Amino acid sequence: QVQLVESGGGLVQAGGSLRLSCAASGRTISNSAMGWFRQAPEKEREFVAAINWSGGSTYYANSVKGRFTISRDNAKNTVYLQMNSLKPEDTAVYYCARATYDTPALLRRGSVYGSWGQGTQVTVSS
Repeated sequence: QVQLVESGGGLVQAGGSLRLSCAASGRTISNSAMGWFRQAPEKEREFVAAINWSGGSTYYANSVKGRFTISRDNAKNTVYLQMNSLKPEDTAVYYCARATYDTPALLRRGSVYGSWGQGTQVTVSS
């Protein structure tokens, strides 16, 4: 069983940047697609970004495309989410997750992910 721990969240002004990290332990994630999701208060969890096992393919929600970048370092068993040009509407708890299937058409679905971290809070002030 893999354990995922997110870090890097915090309070930032609109237009600022944050880099989230997701460190995995217990087993390697180097052969798994990974994703980031977020959930704002009183809203449903939503897909943010995903990356395939090698890092060669990435996928983004339209709301973050061009501002966020997902990457991974398999040697460190870690996935990252670089967030630039942050907006107040990006405020949410951000979760990383390990996908059960590395199928591009499915990676936007939360149900494809079998392991989740505890989340890290990102707050963007206006």
